[in-house]
Amino acid sequence: MTKSTKKSLLHFDAIVIGSGPGGEGAAMGLTKAGLNIAIIEREESVGGGCTHWGTIPSKALRHAVSRIIEFNQNPLYCKNNSTLHSTFSQILGHAQDVVNKQTRMRQGFYDRNHCTLIFGEASFIDNHTIKITAPDNSHDIYSADKFVIATGSRPYHPADVDFNHRRIYDSDSILQLKHDPRHIIIYGAGVIGSEYASIFRGLGVKVDLINTRDRLLEFLDNEISDSLSYHLWNSGAMIRNGETYEKIEGTEDGVILHLQSGKKMRADCLLYANGRTGNTNQLNLDKVGLTPDARGQLKVNQNYRTDVEHIYAVGDVIGYPSLASAAYDQGRFVAQAITNGAAQGQLIDHIPTGIYTIPEISSVGKTEQELTAEKVPYEVGRSQFKHLARAQIAGTEVGSLKILFHRETKEILGIHCFGERAAEIIHIGQAIMEQKGEGNTIDYFVNTTFNYPTMAEAFRVAALNGLNRLF
Repeated sequence: MTKSTKKSLLHFDAIVIGSGPGGEGAAMGLTKAGLNIAIIEREESVGGGCTHWGTIPSKALRHAVSRIIEFNQNPLYCKNNSTLHSTFSQILGHAQDVVNKQTRMRQGFYDRNHCTLIFGEASFIDNHTIKITAPDNSHDIYSADKFVIATGSRPYHPADVDFNHRRIYDSDSILQLKHDPRHIIIYGAGVIGSEYASIFRGLGVKVDLINTRDRLLEFLDNEISDSLSYHLWNSGAMIRNGETYEKIEGTEDGVILHLQSGKKMRADCLLYANGRTGNTNQLNLDKVGLTPDARGQLKVNQNYRTDVEHIYAVGDVIGYPSLASAAYDQGRFVAQAITNGAAQGQLIDHIPTGIYTIPEISSVGKTEQELTAEKVPYEVGRSQFKHLARAQIAGTEVGSLKILFHRETKEILGIHCFGERAAEIIHIGQAIMEQKGEGNTIDYFVNTTFNYPTMAEAFRVAALNGLNRLF
């Protein structure tokens, strides 16, 4: 670790700004290629938003809540009307333990690879020079031949919402929730909003989920979106589609939401989860001739190079697909581009979607509505989890797997899964979809012997179901 010396000037082959998945991927690739690099991290420890406020803590919370639900629904454990109960603030301790383990592990990666870690806020002075401002407002100056911007994103804050109010949260600050709400309004029913709706409802908190669109998660296959809507409704969540706020009013003991439709609702607190913004506002990008878009994101080419030849960007700060796994791969590709002149790899065509609601959702490939619009002759094979021995044994019978395939070639076109472990199950189908030629057909699942009993058997059942529809 480099200790700051006021107004020192050190030069590196490359400086990576941000130690999240994208920055880590770039840093590991560059240092293994023999370059002298530095990683800038503005927080007190490495890992970025993914580790500290996003993916890791929210999924740890979700896991704890889903186990509570599983326990309370199992008659083997839940006897004499005794149920297991926990509050959001109590299970936050479990999430923090996971965050600490991840942080120590990622710090070890940098240490073992002899990377120079510099903690502070980065801002450009000119094309090859940056200033790092420490928490005590002292600063160091560093220069480099190349830069990689991997600063991630933060929750979007509309100017007319008072996020300083103690009962108005975003998806970062909700992890500091100290009181135990009886009722929460979640504004924004995207991935983050839907996940937190599942978490709070699983803890017995009354949930109003405000969706600014006509249906939940419109990018999903309609059947999967409908399944999520049904299960949130069945759990007691109130979903209000096609609504937009007029005003969010903080009160002494809660929040009142005024909707443009004229409705009003009161709750103990509100989670605003409607959009994210790239973390570029503190970088002084005008000093190097870069202009982010309205969402703070940067444009890059196929080598993740920005409009400035020696500056690259990866991860949430460049937009789609805004996934931790994809960001790490983008970081690796940037390292290739910097060391070899061009990236040798690229993101795969079929990037799976993993949504950690309760139950989980995962999809890869085309949806039914997309195939219908494209006039592709497809057929559907389905498997209900309730018919699988493994699901019956585990008590995870809610859910299904759906395979979409071409009627004539039998090529797999899309796979959609709803239920416990969906994000794990989907990778079996994804691996087959990535095969070329005759390897990517639904026949694979019929002709392959699966372990029994397993959830993977859903692929064989769905394949047989689909082939039986052909004539």
